[in-house]
Amino acid sequence: MIEKSIKIELNGGLEARPVAMLVQVASQHESSVYIQSEGKKVNAKSIMGMMSLALNSGESVTVVADGKDEQEAMQSIEEYLSGGRQ
Repeated sequence: MIEKSIKIELNGGLEARPVAMLVQVASQHESSVYIQSEGKKVNAKSIMGMMSLALNSGESVTVVADGKDEQEAMQSIEEYLSGGRQ
């Protein structure tokens, strides 16, 4: 299991379309991926869970990846949230 704090650098934060894209990125990996923010922990592969966090650009979240491809999953999530992959 790996854990990392990542700053969201997407214009407009995580609204409906960016959340759907994040879920797609997370779902490409076999590992479990969770996003933690302000005491809430949700599955990054769940659109409803991710929408419930209502994350804005500039906020930092903790990403937890656990599984066979956890390194790749973390890298993909970090790349997406930091605005490098849209």
